Amino acid sequence: MAQLAKNIKAWGEALGFQQVGICDVDLSQHERYLQAWLDAGYAGDMHYMAEHGMKRARPHELLPGTMRVISVRMDYLPPDAQFAKNLKNPQLGYVSRYALGRDYHKVMRARLKHLGEKIKGECAELNYRPFVDSAPVLEHAIAQKAGIGWTGKHSLTINRKAGSWFFLGELFVDLPLPVDQAADDHCGSCVACMTICPTQAIVAPYVVDARRCISYLTIELQGAIPEALRPLIGNRIYGCDDCQLICPWNRYAALTSEADFSPRKDLVAQDLLSLFAWDEATFLRLTTGSAIRRIGFERWQRNIAVALGNAPYSAHILSALDAASPHASSLVQEHIDWARHHQLSKQPAEQTTLPRLTERLIRSIEKGLLRDA
Repeated sequence: MAQLAKNIKAWGEALGFQQVGICDVDLSQHERYLQAWLDAGYAGDMHYMAEHGMKRARPHELLPGTMRVISVRMDYLPPDAQFAKNLKNPQLGYVSRYALGRDYHKVMRARLKHLGEKIKGECAELNYRPFVDSAPVLEHAIAQKAGIGWTGKHSLTINRKAGSWFFLGELFVDLPLPVDQAADDHCGSCVACMTICPTQAIVAPYVVDARRCISYLTIELQGAIPEALRPLIGNRIYGCDDCQLICPWNRYAALTSEADFSPRKDLVAQDLLSLFAWDEATFLRLTTGSAIRRIGFERWQRNIAVALGNAPYSAHILSALDAASPHASSLVQEHIDWARHHQLSKQPAEQTTLPRLTERLIRSIEKGLLRDA
């Protein structure tokens, strides 16, 4: 088993994983924290979190007979990343770094399956199952126990030599492999991630209220984004990287050599108006093989409408919002109306009188206050 564990790590690295660790399946210490998080309502509309209950902390319930979990990480930071530059330009759409290339689920799952088959070839009998955000798995707790890194105060895994710009994946196996030493916590007194969060979603060290997290609001949330949080989203149209951007450990982040994770030009630093002009066919074509496609065209438009509302005043933005209204769904229309209101509120004083009077007249007619009009 000791030699097989060494071989597994070598095979994993040959497949493109930057690190491979092994842990047992006792995650019982995390159950009370998971239950407290669920009880606080921090999962928001992600009802599947509660539906799976404690299965996340019990690997053997996902794959009966599981004795060990092989945890892997794969770096995704490209050499030409320009995060802050794009965030500072409110006229550009900001897409979280992880989603700019090919969908990591597909990349990692295929390689984990390959690793499983490689292991199976060395065993008389083996049951295994790969996971990449595809089932109720406490991936960060597993990564820490397997020595990949510790769970930071922002709830992501941090590695002392590689920062946090990496994906995690797991391979459940029914083999009594020797386990690795768990990673120690090195966050210390640092609270940079908690301070920088635009919506203050990190409500306590290691505790994230998903209902306030921009990644949840722009990706997981299917309905309307709460109005109070819309101005705080800025130009982030898919996910958020702020807590990683500020993390001091990311000065050690390793660059990826994976071509699949190279940014797509149609998604990097693109003008919001250009992105808002996409029709559904264009959205589907340009997000083929991308994690972005999972939110669908409607939520994509919703997110961009909010970003347009947060952008500096522009007559072109108002025109684009008006042009989109006749074809918008009720969900998108709500956010278009909000964006128009915020654009008009930022209109230069010498240009506001007539448009604002017109806006008030329209609203009055809609509310039935000026029926004779």
